Amino acid sequence: MTGEVLSARAMKRARIIRQGERTPLLQRPGVAKALAPWLVGIVMLALWEGWCVLLKVPSYLVPSPSAIAVQLVQDAPLLFGSLLATLKITLLAFALATVLGVAIALLFVQSPLIEASLFPYAILLQVTPVVAIAPLIIIWVKDTTLALVVCATLVALFPIISNTALGLRSVNPGLINLFKINRATRWQTLVRLRIPSALPYFFGGLRISSGLSLIGAVVAEFVAGTGGSGAGLAYQILQAGFQLNIPRLFAALLLITVTGVVLFGITVWVSRIGLRGWHDSQL
Repeated sequence: MTGEVLSARAMKRARIIRQGERTPLLQRPGVAKALAPWLVGIVMLALWEGWCVLLKVPSYLVPSPSAIAVQLVQDAPLLFGSLLATLKITLLAFALATVLGVAIALLFVQSPLIEASLFPYAILLQVTPVVAIAPLIIIWVKDTTLALVVCATLVALFPIISNTALGLRSVNPGLINLFKINRATRWQTLVRLRIPSALPYFFGGLRISSGLSLIGAVVAEFVAGTGGSGAGLAYQILQAGFQLNIPRLFAALLLITVTGVVLFGITVWVSRIGLRGWHDSQL
């Protein structure tokens, strides 16, 4: 019986492969989904380039994509060095926000009273503009790098707290009763039931927090205005604006945008690995 089932599965898999081989490349769903964003981007860049060339738009107003690419190549050592500085702040803040967010969420789930007492202050961190408190943090914290990491962490912290706490609470009551009937300890319930149930929510929080950590790092650099060899991309944007070097400004913005997309893609990839094989979203 087992051999017949395996043979039927093998035949079905072979039939799917043959159907895929007969389907034209561009008509395959996976290929179409992958190419569609690139095609839209290419069309938008072509329209942008044509608009700048035909109307002879000055580069100090709106540079063309080709001018931005040339400036990016010319200023590559400067801009990529600044990107590393900004990326350092972003990754440190993201890691710190992840650790603190998970720890706080685990604390919240231990008692409804603890959550009711502390969650409003977590909301305060979210609704308070980092631009307003960044000058104070920079004054209080003497080390500039640490001050920037603290600012970016405050921006990226709330989604992880909120999503992870929601996931830890979103457990099937029947499974909770089953664990109680089997006399599972609080630790066993947390490790074997609540944490696996919270993983999809946690990974969702990571996706949001990865972008917010980059935003927080850039905003903190804007407020700090630190220059020198360790200056981040925000400083290069400020300098380019003062010098009316708009192509360099757009090149720095491009690097920030690409970095944000890469960070989001990494968190999506990690999420798929963590949920593969057992969660409905990845089956």
